[in-house]
Amino acid sequence: MALPLEPYTLIDLTRARSGPTCVRQLAEMGAKVIKVENKGEDDFARDGFDFQNLHRNKRSITLDLKNPRGVEVLKRLAARADVLVENYRPDVKHRLGIDYETLSKVNPRLVYGSISGFGQSGPYRDRPGYDQIAQGMGGLMSITGLPGQGPVRVGIPVADLTAGMFLAHGILVALLERERSGRGQWVHTSLLEAMVRMLDFQASRWTLGKEIPPQAGNDHPTGIPTGVFKTSDGHINIAASGQVMYRRLCEAIGTPALIDDPRFKTPADRSKNRLALNAELDKMLMTKPSAHWVDVLNKAGVPCGPIYNVKEVFEDPHVQALGLAVTIQHPRLGKQSVQNLPVTLSRTPGAVRTASPDMGQHTDAILAELGYSKDEVAALHRDNVV
Repeated sequence: MALPLEPYTLIDLTRARSGPTCVRQLAEMGAKVIKVENKGEDDFARDGFDFQNLHRNKRSITLDLKNPRGVEVLKRLAARADVLVENYRPDVKHRLGIDYETLSKVNPRLVYGSISGFGQSGPYRDRPGYDQIAQGMGGLMSITGLPGQGPVRVGIPVADLTAGMFLAHGILVALLERERSGRGQWVHTSLLEAMVRMLDFQASRWTLGKEIPPQAGNDHPTGIPTGVFKTSDGHINIAASGQVMYRRLCEAIGTPALIDDPRFKTPADRSKNRLALNAELDKMLMTKPSAHWVDVLNKAGVPCGPIYNVKEVFEDPHVQALGLAVTIQHPRLGKQSVQNLPVTLSRTPGAVRTASPDMGQHTDAILAELGYSKDEVAALHRDNVV
C-alpha cells in the first residue's frame, strides 16, 4: 500500500528536537527522508533512546557543508527534492550558502522549512533557542504549577514539539499550494511563536479580557470542578464543569446535597468557593479507591481517569489496543519498542518502517543516485567531503 507522502523527497538538516519532530511527522507518512549529517559531529548519543525515537524512517549521508564541494552535493540533492528542513540559527544557512533564496534558484519548486528559537526577524532573531527558554518567555511557566509556587516548567519539551508540528503543518500546506502555483516557498516558525500560540484560551484571557492568568495548579483555570482529587489509594482526574456535569458528579458519588448548596449552586459560586468544594469532594472520594471512582463516574457520563506514570501508560489495555507503541528491528541494536503514530488514515496510513540510521549509512547509495561515479565517490571520501 502506497504511503500518503511517498512521492515526496525531503532533505533533513535538523538537529536537537524541534526540527527532527517536524521531519518525523512527514517521514512517518511516507516522505523519503535523507538525513544530512556532519562527519565530525559527536555520535555518542546515537544508540540512546532519544536519537532512536526521533530519527526513524530516514537514510543518512555525511556531508561537510563548510566545504564548497559539500555544498555542491547538497545543491544536487535540493535540485531533486521537494522539501528541505533546517533548524540552524537564522544566520547560519546564509553563511553556508544554503538559504532559501539560494536553493530556490536551483529548484523553484522547493518547499524550505525553518525553525529557530525566536524567528527569522526581530531583535531576538540571533539568540540561541532552547525549549525551556521559550516556555518561560512564552508565558507557560507563569501559569504552570501550584498557586504561589513560582514558575514551573512543563515535563515535556512542549515548545520544541509544537514548533515541529506547526512546521510540518505549514510544509504540507505549502505542498498543497504548490499544486496550484507550481512554486515552492519558505515556511518558518520558532519555539517562541509556537509557545505563544499554545497559550490558546489563556492568551485570550489577556488579549481580549485584559486579565493576567495566574497559576492554578491541578485545577482547571476556569472550569470548576475540574482537576485532581484524592482517593483512598491515590489520585484521579475529574472534569465536571457546567451545571449538567456537576449534578451528575454529585449524584454519582453520593453527595446530592452539594448540588443546591448555596456555596456551590452556580458556576460563579463554585469559582468563588473552589477550595471548599474540592475539600467536600475529596472527603467522599477518599472513601473508595481510584479504580472504583473511574468506573462509577465514567458510567455516569462524567469524564474521569487515572493518573499514570509512563510505565503504566504503556501497560494500559486501551493504549495497547490503540497500538501506541510498535516494535521495529535495528540492524545493530536489535528489537526496539518506539512510539507509533498518533493519527490514523483509514486508506493510506503512515507507518514506522525502519529504525534510525547509523551515521552515513547510505552515503554511497545516495551519491550514486545523484549520478556520482565510483571514482567521484571515492574522491569525496578521500577528501573528507563526505
